[in-house]
Amino acid sequence: MNAKNNVTTYNNESITSLKGADRVRLRPGVIFGSDGLDGCEHAVFEILSNSIDEAREGHGNRIEVIRYKDHSISVKDFGRGIPVDYNAKEDRFNWELVFCELYAGGKYQNNTGENYEYSLGLNGLGSCATQYASEYMDATIYRDGFCYGLHFEKGENVGGLMKEAKKHKTGTLIKWKPDRDVFTDIAIPLSYFQDVLKKQAIVNAGLTFQLYDEESKETFLYCYEKGIEDYLQELVGDNSVTDVHYLQTETRGRDREDKPEYKLKFETAFAFHNHVNLLEYYHNSSFLEYGGSPDKAVRNAFVFAIDKYLKGNNLYKKDEKKILFTDIEDSLVLVINSFSTVTSYENQTKKSITNKFIQDAMTEFFRSQLEIYFIENKMEADKIANQILANKRSRETAEKTRVSIRKKLTGSLDMNNRVEKFVNCRTKDVDRREIYIVEGDSALGACKLGRDAEFQAIIPIRGKILNCLKADYNKIFANDIITDLLKVLGCGVEIQSKHNSDLNSFDLSQLRWNKVILCTDADVDGFQIRTLLLTMLYRLVPTLIYEKKIYIAESPLYEITQGKETHFAYSDNEKNQLVADLSQKKGKVKISRSKGLGENQPEMMWETTMNPASRRLVLVTPDEAERTQQVFELLLGENLAGRKEFIAEKGHEYIDFTDIS
Repeated sequence: MNAKNNVTTYNNESITSLKGADRVRLRPGVIFGSDGLDGCEHAVFEILSNSIDEAREGHGNRIEVIRYKDHSISVKDFGRGIPVDYNAKEDRFNWELVFCELYAGGKYQNNTGENYEYSLGLNGLGSCATQYASEYMDATIYRDGFCYGLHFEKGENVGGLMKEAKKHKTGTLIKWKPDRDVFTDIAIPLSYFQDVLKKQAIVNAGLTFQLYDEESKETFLYCYEKGIEDYLQELVGDNSVTDVHYLQTETRGRDREDKPEYKLKFETAFAFHNHVNLLEYYHNSSFLEYGGSPDKAVRNAFVFAIDKYLKGNNLYKKDEKKILFTDIEDSLVLVINSFSTVTSYENQTKKSITNKFIQDAMTEFFRSQLEIYFIENKMEADKIANQILANKRSRETAEKTRVSIRKKLTGSLDMNNRVEKFVNCRTKDVDRREIYIVEGDSALGACKLGRDAEFQAIIPIRGKILNCLKADYNKIFANDIITDLLKVLGCGVEIQSKHNSDLNSFDLSQLRWNKVILCTDADVDGFQIRTLLLTMLYRLVPTLIYEKKIYIAESPLYEITQGKETHFAYSDNEKNQLVADLSQKKGKVKISRSKGLGENQPEMMWETTMNPASRRLVLVTPDEAERTQQVFELLLGENLAGRKEFIAEKGHEYIDFTDIS
């Protein structure tokens, strides 16, 4: 066969272009950033943006959104209504330009002082692109004493422009259903609408957003009369380190000498708090998930101003390192709401802006305003300084602790990293290796002699270990029993706390054991030690529970002998059944409480607790992890009132009233 016959020709006829609705329908990711749920959500924001722009221009103070059960959406505003009549300049109807033409709109002259000076939608893409990406779209427009209607299906207009005289408040209602042929998922969750409308209420002071959810039949209202100032007060409450500080300004500039000058105005509200931290940036009402220029300005200016204050007031210790922004960010609650007549978004999804002038202007503004703020509010400035230094020193201590913990908890268990009284096994095969965590040195002796040294290792714990629910990480990692156990496990620790995340060193692949077996006496003390061990594992290495690595070795409660035969019972029911069965045979049946682990003979330890063929292991499963956490926190946590109530209500169920006289 001639290979030349398989060669694809690439010539002048090979170049094609997408036309009409196919420009969006076949490549939605180019416009919406994704062909999945993210892109579908962004289409909603495009339509919402147009209504917000109208309201910001002073036309309407309310926007109504409906989320329908069939995944369609409607957005209604009370603005001027979209112009739809014939446009002589473009020689086309305006409705065609708005809904059927990409890069057509009324916001391209926003830097000349005409309509939409500070606009969310700048690219002329939103209405058209969303229409193209819809199964259907209906637009109802009230304007000039008329009601106009448009219907589209899969990017094509059906029926042209319908028009009837009607007295009605001006405005626009757009209802559409995202097309499953365009997006892989159109089931936008209620939480998206709640989040985006709340954010828009925050940055559009006094504008009311009403959301109706047809699925739950709930209505939600969002409005902040004073915008970001009210929002920040809501976040920090009455327990912040400082009061909410509000600033605003307006200026002009350019990104480059050869670029046009444009307007910038922005407002900011910030406070410092011990437990709340937040940085949020909005530009022309669009939430900047990745920040860009405003974020860079805040990082630069706050470090500069606070570092200058610390140096000027001799608050650094001798040779102490300079603060980092992370020390400030831990306690800073800040929102910036900015507007500009020229905006450079990183892409159409508007999650970051790149304007150099905006970054420079904000940096200079914050530097100077923070300096004035610190001079005029000396008490608050000192509080901020002390809080930032506390954050810094805590971070540095945590970093030292992290290095120390990594050295302690990882690496080989050689002479330089040995664990006292740990008895290893011979095999290197992790799939076979088992570690028994036993109660006390006496149990160590019996287990050591009773085990199979090929694959069973032992580590004893001395007394009751630290309650890891109540203790902080510094106290936990200063405890030799806990660090020895973690060192023997070999997989590091999992740290959930944001402020201690640097201590996280967990790596499941470094776990040295296939089974981690808790082996304690079957008495009250043994149960408490077991609970404390489970608490430690649940807080520090919960993945081991989810990966089914943690087991409890059941110890027999009774030793039952008849002649030369010995039997073991692990519960009262088993004891009763055994006694009944043995009573049918000749010979006296003797029942005795099983001894503690340390008093058992090695042969008995092997038979009852360590022999894989006869032992009983209880797997600790994650099925009731949430319930387990609740019980742990009730019995071992800080809820003293809850614990007292539980004991008063349930305590009698756990008290042994047996007459032992």
